[in-house]
Amino acid sequence: MRRAAVLAFGVVSYAIFFVTFLYLVGFVSNLVVPKSIDSGVAGPLGSAMLIDTLLLLAFGVQHSVMARPGFKAWWTRFVPKPIERSVYTLASSVALIALFVFWRPIPQTVWATEGALATGLTAGLLAGVGLVLFSTFLIDHFDLFGLRQTWLHFRGRSYAEKHFATPLLYKWIRHPLYIGWLMTFWITPVMSAGHLLCSLVMTSYILIAIPLEERDLLSALGEPYRRWRERTPLFVPRIGVAGSRPARVVESR
Repeated sequence: MRRAAVLAFGVVSYAIFFVTFLYLVGFVSNLVVPKSIDSGVAGPLGSAMLIDTLLLLAFGVQHSVMARPGFKAWWTRFVPKPIERSVYTLASSVALIALFVFWRPIPQTVWATEGALATGLTAGLLAGVGLVLFSTFLIDHFDLFGLRQTWLHFRGRSYAEKHFATPLLYKWIRHPLYIGWLMTFWITPVMSAGHLLCSLVMTSYILIAIPLEERDLLSALGEPYRRWRERTPLFVPRIGVAGSRPARVVESR
């Protein structure tokens, strides 16, 4: 592919991702977007649960399988390496768009709050979104979503993995990004049965994905990563204990 075309593909993929990410926030929070997790006419409970679960699993399988080193080694035999991560980002966006389009609401209320408590819970949800974005910038936001790779290719420079020194939050916990997602899914002023299903499936996906990601990172980084992982908690920081020395990466896609 020509360098300008590679860069254009990376920019378009990133733009689609970012719009999809913003829509996901509105979808989960029932804010602003035309179709959210609780909007629409409810259908039969059984079919709604089946369809919604399959949509969530489709995203989880795509998001995890395409991130594995073995798949990437095979995939880059057909897809140019400079756009591999952009293709991954675009595929994740497509999986989420399908979820938005075909999601069936399950409106039964699990809990509902009002007033100051509802406002506080909405703020907590948005804080989770902020933590997700902040964590991606700690890792290297533009590398994570493919723009750095396409930009370096455009400039005729070789790509190399960046070396992170477990900055800020990563000194205390191993997965602040996932904490942000858990906050986004679970902190809500109104929890419907459909929202609860989404939260349960996505939490299960996160708990399954973490060992896979950490196994890949251990294989890639070796002893420094192993030592950092042993002394750095998964989610809850130890008071008075800072986490690590430099390691190349602390969060997988």
